[in-house]
Amino acid sequence: MQQLNGGFYRRFFKRPMDVCLSLTAITVLSPVIVITAVLVKKKLGSPVLFTQERPGMNEEIFKMYKFRTMTDERDESGELLSDQVRLTKFGQFLRSTSLDELPELFNILRGDMSVIGPRPLLVQYLQLYSNHQKRRHKVRPGLSGLAQVSGRNAISWEEKFDLDVKYVENISFIRDWKLIFLTLKKVFVREGINSETAATMEPFKGSEERTVSYEK
Repeated sequence: MQQLNGGFYRRFFKRPMDVCLSLTAITVLSPVIVITAVLVKKKLGSPVLFTQERPGMNEEIFKMYKFRTMTDERDESGELLSDQVRLTKFGQFLRSTSLDELPELFNILRGDMSVIGPRPLLVQYLQLYSNHQKRRHKVRPGLSGLAQVSGRNAISWEEKFDLDVKYVENISFIRDWKLIFLTLKKVFVREGINSETAATMEPFKGSEERTVSYEK
């Protein structure tokens, strides 16, 4: 079991485990995925999937897939309304149950993501990270991670990034499986979905000290 810790696990075992887990989950949850897609189409319209570019390992950009949770309501000038207005009760349900995350299983299968790792955030945040925070991109981003089981959107950005880096520096087989089970518990309890002041999470505007260089 000691061999499944650290570098050996990360290099030779983590990716095959991701493939096996994502394939199993897609197979078992295929009825749920299909039903959710139909409901999204009926209640929110097309497109069913929300697609957005996100930075992955080593800051390589990939397209992340999620089920749509918001409407396309706009004001008189054509600008999208606030998240609070566009996020419907059905969308809130999808987020609170994490059903909106199911399409990311295909990102895991493709190799864009991992089951466990730092969550993939917005591309525009890359220039705002400190060197310490950029270390979160040394591994594949995850469907869930240490920050998610420690508070998800209910903790500050700095706390979240510190937890991401802590995970990157302490990857192990046992730790990943602990985080998988903690994630399942969080999904059932529905904790930490929203921050205290927004429907999702306030935009990251950078820490007080930051630099744009990337530590290889």
